[in-house]
Formats: sequence, C-alpha cells, structure tokens
Amino acid sequence: MKLIDLDECVINALNLFTEETLPKLNIKFKRPLVVGSGNAAVTGKMILEDKNAIFADEGNYKHKLKKVKVDGAILISASGTKHAPIIAKELKKRRIKTILLTNNQNAPASKFVKETLIFPKNSEPYTYNTSTYMSILLAKTKESSKHILKQIKKIKYPKNLRKYDAFYMFVPEKFDLVREMFMTKFDELFGSKISGRVFTVEQTKHAKTVVPSKKEFFIGIGCDDRYKLFGRHKMCIPLSSKANYAEVLAIGYYIIGQIQKQHPQYFKNNIENYTKEASKLFKTKIEPIVK
Repeated sequence: MKLIDLDECVINALNLFTEETLPKLNIKFKRPLVVGSGNAAVTGKMILEDKNAIFADEGNYKHKLKKVKVDGAILISASGTKHAPIIAKELKKRRIKTILLTNNQNAPASKFVKETLIFPKNSEPYTYNTSTYMSILLAKTKESSKHILKQIKKIKYPKNLRKYDAFYMFVPEKFDLVREMFMTKFDELFGSKISGRVFTVEQTKHAKTVVPSKKEFFIGIGCDDRYKLFGRHKMCIPLSSKANYAEVLAIGYYIIGQIQKQHPQYFKNNIENYTKEASKLFKTKIEPIVK
C-alpha cells in the first residue's frame, strides 16, 4: 500500500484548492454552538473566533447546552460519521437548527441537519485530514492557495533532521489555536517515538526549557526575533504579510512532513493494524486511505 508523507499531502491539498470552488460560509447565527471532535473542534474555533460562539466537543456539548442558550449549531466533521450522526440527532431532538460542515457527500449526519455544506477534499491517509479542514479554513480566511504554495517553496529545511528525536515549534501568539493541531499531528505520526512540543514565545517563558536536550530542534514559524532566546539547534520559517490560519497550518504540516520523511516510518508501518482496531472501536469500516 502506497502512503504519502504529510508534506506531499499539503502540496496536493493546495493544488486542489487552486482548481476547486469552496462553499461560502455565511453563518447568521448570533450565538451558535460550535461542535466537533479533535481537529474539527479546533477548526471550529478558528473559523468562528470572531463570533459570540459556544465551543464544544463530543464529550461536553450536552453539558454546554444545559448552561447556555444558543440560537443554532455548527457541526464540523470531515467524514460526517463516528460521533457526528449522534450529535446531529441529539441537536435535532432539541430543535436546534444545525449546519453541517463536511467533506463527505454521503455524510450520515446530514440526515439530521437543516443544511449541509460540502467542502472539497483529496484521498489521504487516515488521520492526515489536511485537505479536509484546510478547505474549511480557506473558505473563512479567503487566503490564496497559490500564494501559500509559493511560500512553501521558499522554505529551506535542514537535511539532518533525523539527528533529532525532539522538536519544539513556536507559533505567533495570534495563531495560538493552531498549536493543538500540530501537537495532534505529532501524536498521530510519531506516538511516543518523537517528542513534539508547540508553544508561543510567551508560553515558552514559563519553564518550558528547564531541561535542555542536545537532540531537540527548535522551529520558529514567523521568524520572530524572540525565538533566538531559546534552543541550540534551530531554524525559522517566514510567514507572508497576509498569513492567516491556512498558511500557518500548511507550513507547520509541511515541516512536520519533512520530519516524517527523515525518520523511520512509524505511521506507515502501523496505520493498517491501527485502522483494523479503530474499525472495531467505532463499529464502522475504517481504511488506511480515506477516499
């Protein structure tokens, strides 16, 4: 089975968005519940950070609904499966108008919602979810995928990343929300084999570097001069003046893909067995490559 690395997935996604038209995000709710699992929940926070929204996930959305009155809901799920139909059904039961943001034309959750917006995606290895959530981000930020591709081509990354077993990524404070997506990607691709930490500079000041390691590599997204205060081995990746969440996500995923390329293929060697177990867990067929 041929599986691509994460950096290739980023390039493929950006190429897709130069050709595809994205749905318009016209959210008229004044106080919506925004709910999703994992990176879908983070995506929801990014696209609606300018709204007076209530953010929740599959574990706490019922509790949030007990505490706060909402005038609608935004449900985000790339596949529209797993927890999404359960959440959608519950929201319908409560007579809460719901808009589903998904990448699956046949999303089971769509049966229970008022409106479904379908975003373009590529076939990708399970868990990568690069084109899926990036398409939703681009619909909000309206960044140019061609411009982001040009930014990525400028990156000069080290060829000796295999020397390091720990990576520390800095993100600008205004893009703090993207940290969780990067940390999730480190977990998915490397598990406990490679350490991945992601913080802003201000967060880093709070005892994140008490224990140094010669095998930890520091990566600054945005090339803030303050990054120079930390770490022995380092690189910086410039952002464009127009950068928003999609550019930051694409660049971060791209460099994580370079780390993946230069280390043993932990993800590729284990994903097939993992999806077999995950299929039992979610009681639905999950493939190593999501079509």
